[in-house]
Amino acid sequence: MFEVDGGQKSGSGTILRLAVAVSAITQQPVHISNIRQRRPQPGLKRQHLEAVLAAAKLCNASFEGVKLASEELYFTPGPIVGGSVEAVIETAGSIPMLFMATLPICAYAKTPVTLHVAKGGTDTLHAPTINYLKFVLLPTLNKLGVKAEINVQKYGYYPKGMGEATMSVNPSVLKPFQLESFGKIERVDGVSVCTFLSDRQVAKRQADVAMETLTRHGYSSSIQVLNDQSNLYQKGSSIVLWAETDTGVFVGSDALGGLGKTSETVGKEVAEKLVTELKTEPTVDLFLADMLILYMALAKGRSVFYTRCLSEHIEANIWLMETMLNSVFNIEKVNNLYRIEKTS
Repeated sequence: MFEVDGGQKSGSGTILRLAVAVSAITQQPVHISNIRQRRPQPGLKRQHLEAVLAAAKLCNASFEGVKLASEELYFTPGPIVGGSVEAVIETAGSIPMLFMATLPICAYAKTPVTLHVAKGGTDTLHAPTINYLKFVLLPTLNKLGVKAEINVQKYGYYPKGMGEATMSVNPSVLKPFQLESFGKIERVDGVSVCTFLSDRQVAKRQADVAMETLTRHGYSSSIQVLNDQSNLYQKGSSIVLWAETDTGVFVGSDALGGLGKTSETVGKEVAEKLVTELKTEPTVDLFLADMLILYMALAKGRSVFYTRCLSEHIEANIWLMETMLNSVFNIEKVNNLYRIEKTS
């Protein structure tokens, strides 16, 4: 049985999600203690609870301690079969985080998986937006052999949530990757979304300022404006940008609207975040970097990428993969970037 101290390193929900995924994929039970110990409210919140329950459905797992506020759980997986799985969050808890927790498990299923999540948040604080997953994470993972797509039925924001999305995953064979050259930017694209705010042209204003900001820094762009009317319960907005290079690199950024935050502020924020990334020419942006650690560990062979910062999530995820899978990672500062390599 794996023994994982969830209070180590970042002490966040990421350790919980990755530990459960590794347990399911390796078919080894896991005991996780001190769950989210370094967070203001330790233990399982609704989105963490639903992530574990969804993972359990995917592999017919038995478990103990899977309840709200629990700081300890046992998870004993069975075979990953596939099929259709339903999850309901009931808060503005992050749907993308639930997808990130279950996607690796789905990739190892014997048959295709359809995971439908209702009554959650698609675009919330402290989590990637749903469109970041669609347009940055999934295209990158596709190059690693992961065959998945995400469709949004309802956008959901804080505080009510009520968003809805479906992730479809085909059985996949993970392969190592070497993202060692930034290359030349071929295009910069984006999607600017507002829900029941079209009368104020929120999505368009976000997109216009984002494009103006990118142009000032020498980048031409094309941003789709989406005036959404899918969620009667919660107005909101978000925007995602991504650059694609001729070496297959995707570098992205996202930003959220909010009370007291102008659309122009949101557009400028997301563009400046992308420019900060692009100026250093990484092969993986800061937020994508920690998401890839698990896939690097699972794929046989050498994998490597360059990123501009060494975040606590990257360090925590590497620690966990070395602890659970005996992976070997090397981190080296090269000029203004960090080179992260999994050697075995």
